[in-house]
Amino acid sequence: MPTKGYIARENVVCFHTYEPLPVVLCKGKGSWLWDIEGKKYLDMLTAYSAVSFGHSHPRLVKVLNHQAETLALPSRAFFTDQLAPMLEKACALSGLDMGIPLNTGVEAVEVAVKVARRWGYEVKGIPENKAEIIVAENNFHGRTTTAISFSTESSYKKDFGPFTPGFKAIPFGDAKALERAITPHTCAFLVEPIQGEAGIIVPPKGYLKEVRQICTKNNVLLILDEVQSGLGRTGKYFAFQHEGIQPDGLTLGKALGGGLLPVSLFLGRREITSLMTPGSHGSTFGGNPLGCAVAYEALSLLVEEKLDQRSAELGAYMLERLKKITSPFIKEVRGLGLWAGVELHKNHITARKVCVKMSEKGVLTKDTHGTVIRFAPPLNVTQEELDFGIDVFEEVLKEIERKS
Repeated sequence: MPTKGYIARENVVCFHTYEPLPVVLCKGKGSWLWDIEGKKYLDMLTAYSAVSFGHSHPRLVKVLNHQAETLALPSRAFFTDQLAPMLEKACALSGLDMGIPLNTGVEAVEVAVKVARRWGYEVKGIPENKAEIIVAENNFHGRTTTAISFSTESSYKKDFGPFTPGFKAIPFGDAKALERAITPHTCAFLVEPIQGEAGIIVPPKGYLKEVRQICTKNNVLLILDEVQSGLGRTGKYFAFQHEGIQPDGLTLGKALGGGLLPVSLFLGRREITSLMTPGSHGSTFGGNPLGCAVAYEALSLLVEEKLDQRSAELGAYMLERLKKITSPFIKEVRGLGLWAGVELHKNHITARKVCVKMSEKGVLTKDTHGTVIRFAPPLNVTQEELDFGIDVFEEVLKEIERKS
């Protein structure tokens, strides 16, 4: 079946909650993807960082197959031999004490909200049902009804109310705004160290350090959402390590599943995580041996192949190359590690048009908010592959400029 035929077929039976580029993929290996017509593409999106180790990494596939043949899912009604090793490794890397295994990033965020509120009531002494969590404007923490309740993006919320109360939004990157917003009922500040879906927004240097000090001073938990930024994407294991701080809670996901399975975690200090008791949360698939085995191997790969260092080095190269592109369409280039956003001037050209043109030349990425093109290749991408992707981007901009 040709591409147009398959797209038409899918559109009949699948919710139109995404607007995919017009390619139909069927195979992936390393940094590359192939469509049903045999065309090859460089992956510069990696499923929003979920495929940070590249497609079908042989070590991860080997572990996946072995564990699938051994024991995949007995449920958390029983202990298994894969959960503790994975959590031990995640805790050692993050500097936190305990974790709960889940499946998706937004599940980890939901747990973060519950943990923060319970700590607020049982430890801080906030009156019942009065706990408040501060978030940042333009955040993206998922699309459950609770997560969209504290989103400031109207398209995520339209027709889905009434919304969950207990949240307050402040400008991102403004530590003073956080200090002003805190009240005796504030139990936590939940924030992305770098805002991904908003367009790879990097806060001012020193922001996280100041935020950490403010939270400590006011007895407020600092919970960081590193579902996209974590596990080497920014050139460190975690983005918070760039400023030498330690959060009270941390959400992880995407890359944790090695690009093979949905695996996520909420990690935290023992003083807050130990408040969760039997029945306070659960997940049929969370912590299954198959997911845990793959996640353990993904964390091992991150460390053994020094992918954080590779991200830092190649990321600096990628950002330098992007910033050297001369185009009237480019408004700003920003990012950290192998994670960049190129913002285009709003009324000149749509980012989607650029992404479509790039796909026609064999490079896949995706726009966000209509004006930003994201670049997030696998952490083990080669410099030659990076050059190809950036060359295509520059070529597309020049072609559009000539025709405009």
